[in-house]
Amino acid sequence: MEEIPLDFLDIKELNRAFMPFLKQGGLFVRTARQYKIGQSLALSVTLPDALETVSVTGKVAWITPHGAQNNSPAGIGVAFIDDKSQLRDKIEKLISGLQNSPEATYTL
Repeated sequence: MEEIPLDFLDIKELNRAFMPFLKQGGLFVRTARQYKIGQSLALSVTLPDALETVSVTGKVAWITPHGAQNNSPAGIGVAFIDDKSQLRDKIEKLISGLQNSPEATYTL
């Protein structure tokens, strides 16, 4: 299974990538690589101000192709499947003050 490293340097970028509308959560991954819907991946996520990475497995839930509408960046939405490290909960705590932000996200 391919592993993708994700380093979030600030909370705003994490908020733009987080997908709370998925049952177990998920993250948008900016990439020009080609993936298929349903493809299994492992994410190695470094949260802002964290010293260690958090690993989670997931599946590609959607694809944003290069040249998509609204100048959205190319990438994939990865839905968390096995979140033993409770990454969703950690992300929600970090971005709790930004959830009603008018700033655009990479997701819906």
